[in-house]
Amino acid sequence: MSKIQFRCPESKSEFKEYDLFRWRMLREPIGKTIESLKDDYDEGSFHIIGVINKKIIACGRLHFINETKAQIRYMAVDEKYRGKGIGSKILAVLENHAIENNAKKIILNARDHAIDFYAASKYKTLKKYFGSDTGIPHTTMSKDI
Repeated sequence: MSKIQFRCPESKSEFKEYDLFRWRMLREPIGKTIESLKDDYDEGSFHIIGVINKKIIACGRLHFINETKAQIRYMAVDEKYRGKGIGSKILAVLENHAIENNAKKIILNARDHAIDFYAASKYKTLKKYFGSDTGIPHTTMSKDI
């Protein structure tokens, strides 16, 4: 496998590619429009991508809820690259950014099929999450950092 670069999107066109990747991976398969991808935190968030040969193959986003609490959203890895530690690396980059910016806790709302992935990185299950517009069961998880 070629070397993976983990970094923030670097240009307007790359942000557009990132948005398309995020939508194709997380929203298009459940019939959601690309407009449903953005929320009020998107513009001020820390966005990370995994890139191989100029192609985005993974992503994630972190935003701050308050000065010490951050939230991870929109984690995705292209199916061809799953099971190779790429998601864990994206998660680590997001966590490191949170730590560098004085977060003490990270929360996320994991799709239920991803609970074991986050639990392996020491996230604790808090409660079922019912605020998703996806129709997919989610669980709120957290980690003190």
